[in-house]
Amino acid sequence: MSIYLVVEPVRATTISDLQEQQRELREQQEEIRREQEAEQELLDAVDGEISGLEGAADALGEEIEEFDQDLVVILASVDMINQEIVIKEDNILVTTAQYEEAKAAEEAQNEAMKLRIKFMYEQGEESYLQIFFDSAGFGDVLNKVEYVEKLYDYDRSLLEEYQAAKEATLAVKEQLEAEKAELEAQQLELEAEQAELERLLEEKKLIYEDYEVQIAKAKQEAEVYQANIRRQTEQIRQLEAQEAAKKAEEIAAVKAAEEAKKAAAASSGSNSGSGGNYASPGSFSGSRGQQIASYACQFIGNPYVPGGTSLTQGADCSGFVWRVYKDFGYSVPRTSYSFRSVGTGVSYQDAQPGDIICYAGHVGIYIGNGYIVHASTQKTGIKTTVATYKEILAVRRIA
Repeated sequence: MSIYLVVEPVRATTISDLQEQQRELREQQEEIRREQEAEQELLDAVDGEISGLEGAADALGEEIEEFDQDLVVILASVDMINQEIVIKEDNILVTTAQYEEAKAAEEAQNEAMKLRIKFMYEQGEESYLQIFFDSAGFGDVLNKVEYVEKLYDYDRSLLEEYQAAKEATLAVKEQLEAEKAELEAQQLELEAEQAELERLLEEKKLIYEDYEVQIAKAKQEAEVYQANIRRQTEQIRQLEAQEAAKKAEEIAAVKAAEEAKKAAAASSGSNSGSGGNYASPGSFSGSRGQQIASYACQFIGNPYVPGGTSLTQGADCSGFVWRVYKDFGYSVPRTSYSFRSVGTGVSYQDAQPGDIICYAGHVGIYIGNGYIVHASTQKTGIKTTVATYKEILAVRRIA
């Protein structure tokens, strides 16, 4: 990166020196512009990188949001399955108790039947004979035999009912256990999916954070390139201002040299009001405004005198403008403030040589290329300056 020292324009002693200095200033400008183009290319590349990173980060952010939503659904599903498993376990406990009760009832009924059958078997024919002898008649015998058979059928019916209840309860229990096993399998699958989602989510969050780091780093690089470009732009602006000042000095020097030759050739070419050997207003070519600007430039370097109106012995800002225009036959105000209302107002963008540039408490004559000639200060005298060196309040055209 080249660093250029920008200094105030210094009036060259010869026209060739001024032209050489202008050439050097242009070369410096071109070199800075080339460097600026390189910086701009780097900035464009970083901007593209930032855009790509931000796009990738946005897409990843949306993916993370979807993962978060999926994880919420899975967590809710796991919670619901856990609740269902608890309910199934409670139902299994109840059904198991019912099964044990039915099983116990069946076993008790079965034992009772076994005892009755055993008793009847052990008694054999004697029990039936006893029933016959003990009976009041044959009808009573039939009734007692029928009672025994009914008692047997009743016992058998109860046993079958107990067996059916036990089997039904067992079927319900087995169904509940199968459903619980299925829920537990689903739970395991969901928990595995949850673990995988959490792993992917954490991985993507780390990638997202890395994107943010890369974007921040790229933006810092972009800020450096932007600062370099701004600095280079300011350097170019200052070099252009120096070149314009050198050009104005060259124009003034060329015209002064031409007028000096004419003055030397003529026995009387001096300005009656100037007190020195300067070209008269009528000796300049071009438009009226250009003539005024060229005439004013030949007094560069003469002193600033408060209240003065002499172009050679000294003048203040308004006295300088007043005297230049007076030499061209114009009647203008004598104070800087009053110049704001003379002639016709134009914009600075449309300013032409010879126009009057008005500032707060100051006034000068525009000479073109963004410069004015004016009686500046007691230290610097009559000089050229960039027209926008301070806020412009008005531009007035008289000639």
